[in-house]
Amino acid sequence: MTRLSRNEEAAATELGYVFTFLLGVVLLSVFGVWAYSIETATRERWNNAAIQANLDDVAEAVERADDAARLDAGLRYVERVDWRASEADETTMTLVLQQDLLRLDHGSGDLDAEVLLSGLGPATHEGEVVLAGVEAVWVIYDQGVTRIALIPPLDTLSDS
Repeated sequence: MTRLSRNEEAAATELGYVFTFLLGVVLLSVFGVWAYSIETATRERWNNAAIQANLDDVAEAVERADDAARLDAGLRYVERVDWRASEADETTMTLVLQQDLLRLDHGSGDLDAEVLLSGLGPATHEGEVVLAGVEAVWVIYDQGVTRIALIPPLDTLSDS
């Protein structure tokens, strides 16, 4: 005949399984948050680097336009500067060219940036473009004015 007995060791083992499972869930959650933080920080750093590289490229083109203006005031200079894609909301980004400054205004202010220009050329600098869906920014020097635009001069399109 089989006799039943009270064995509490099995209950302790089951509780151990439950606590081990919960510890695993906590550790995996912490790892997931940590990995997400690293990925987000890397993406933001690359985004900022792309935006700064874009600003530097446009500023260098403006400086080249100023160099051309110093050579011959009657000269016309047009340069296409490819705009690198970023994850930023470019519909709220505006690129502003001032006499000695190229400034990027972002709607939230998080990505505001600027690049100083020499301003040594004889040209007046002007221009403001909204960067929504932009693939290129055009730097144009003509008749004493260096400006930025999203569309090249029409006669430049027919020449190419």
